[in-house]
Amino acid sequence: MNPQVRSFTTAQIGSRVGYSTQQVRDLERLRIIPPADRGSNGYRRYGEQHLIALRAYRALAAAIGPVPARRLMPDLLGGTIESAAERIDDLHAALARERGRVREALRGLAVAVEESADVFGDDDAMTIGELAQALDVRTSALRHWEREGLIHPLRAATSATRSYGARAITEARIVAALRAGGYGIPPIARILEQLRGQALTADAQRILADRLAELTRRSVALLAAAGDLHALLHAD
Repeated sequence: MNPQVRSFTTAQIGSRVGYSTQQVRDLERLRIIPPADRGSNGYRRYGEQHLIALRAYRALAAAIGPVPARRLMPDLLGGTIESAAERIDDLHAALARERGRVREALRGLAVAVEESADVFGDDDAMTIGELAQALDVRTSALRHWEREGLIHPLRAATSATRSYGARAITEARIVAALRAGGYGIPPIARILEQLRGQALTADAQRILADRLAELTRRSVALLAAAGDLHALLHAD
């Protein structure tokens, strides 16, 4: 005798994954889960495949965000196993690239920490070209960061030539590191404003370490989504 196939009402299946009845209906309407069967009374009846699809979407939303997940799920469910595997691989690769940028940013901050302890004389100041080369950025980027109030080079009284002293170099390294870690200009400005006069590099390192932890959480969520999608796509 075959085991009885479980079925769920809209409220029951929603409670299994932490969604309201309206959210379940919306996800069905958006083709994020397969269409529900209808009972003799006209009410929706959901099965195991719907539960797995909801779990897959929830994990995918945690990994890449609700809006991208809503766009992607119908393609995953309606496509081939090969195409689904390729899309998930691409998502893992994107997370890996972002993780690499954050780690590179942390390495840049480590350099800033090391060099900020050095004795810095006036002769050690850098021109805009020298600093751009040291940070592997364009001089236009340094000018943009200056206009945004992120770094503060010195200017000679008799000319408009920029000169970057110890503080400006440290600020520029932090900005470059945070930009490499994926931060936009407004968040970086807020970070620097909060940290001016304090241990900038140490706090920036903590921020990037938190970002790495968030990327790890997203990677684990993507693994969970892949497992549920595997079960869903291989279901009879």
